[in-house]
Amino acid sequence: MIALRPPPPSEELQRHRPRLLGLAYRMLGELAPAEDVVQEAYLRWHQEDPRDIQSPEAWLVTVVSRLAMDRLRRAATERAAYDGPWLPEPVLTGVPTPAQAAEQASDLSVALLVLLESLKPEERVAFLLREVFDEEYATLARVLGRSEPAVRQLVHRARERVREGRPRLPAPPEVNEQLLRRFLSALHTGDQAALVSMLAPGVTYTSDGGGKAYAARRRIEGAERIIRMLLGLRQKLHGTMVHRIVQLNGQAAVLTFREGALFHATMLDVDGEHIRAIYRVLNPDKLQRLLRDAIHLM
Repeated sequence: MIALRPPPPSEELQRHRPRLLGLAYRMLGELAPAEDVVQEAYLRWHQEDPRDIQSPEAWLVTVVSRLAMDRLRRAATERAAYDGPWLPEPVLTGVPTPAQAAEQASDLSVALLVLLESLKPEERVAFLLREVFDEEYATLARVLGRSEPAVRQLVHRARERVREGRPRLPAPPEVNEQLLRRFLSALHTGDQAALVSMLAPGVTYTSDGGGKAYAARRRIEGAERIIRMLLGLRQKLHGTMVHRIVQLNGQAAVLTFREGALFHATMLDVDGEHIRAIYRVLNPDKLQRLLRDAIHLM
């Protein structure tokens, strides 16, 4: 028996896709599962009687939120068994690609997505709906099946935990890019003094190879250890890599190509003066879409 495919979303439903995909991506940290969640929500829409739905957007936000929470709970076991640190899949922004559908109007940074990993699924969706998508508490209550006072407490707890891990004042985009360029230049020349001046005392380095690419198996902490590791890699791979500065997750980042292939993507978390964290994705599974979207940069 051949399964019937649902009809394509109407123009009205498509209008909501950027918001839905933005929510699902921020919940899951990966674009393909986020797209699957949105598609499943559209499928369920076609199984409902439209006369029973007062607000298509509110209905879709509720369904996408609940599907994403369910998927995130299932993914917890997989991420616990992941080979080395797990990082979100970076998405190219600032150019007309499908990844732009992940609604760039508000914070999409890898640093934020990493912080969200410490939240429970209910806290994560409550925080995102309220703090990123500016939904009313009544919407959160409907999505989570809780009272408004209860979801206010959820948002408060999530907000406090996220605030603890973020700089008091986020750096303007131009400062982020300036630090990134100085960082690359210092690495290229092997200028240890310049690197020390740029890295915060408690800086961390996290790399995600997923067991499919060489990467540090644990997060590295401290400027001295990170500089020693980065300069060691530079010496080993010197002359074989080409760097391209692009916009990833709404911030300046660098794609590194080796022998024509995308080797890794590097993102920084900065506080305006120093680099607080370095995130590097080497897992080829998380670079496939990025390479396709960035092919014109090669």
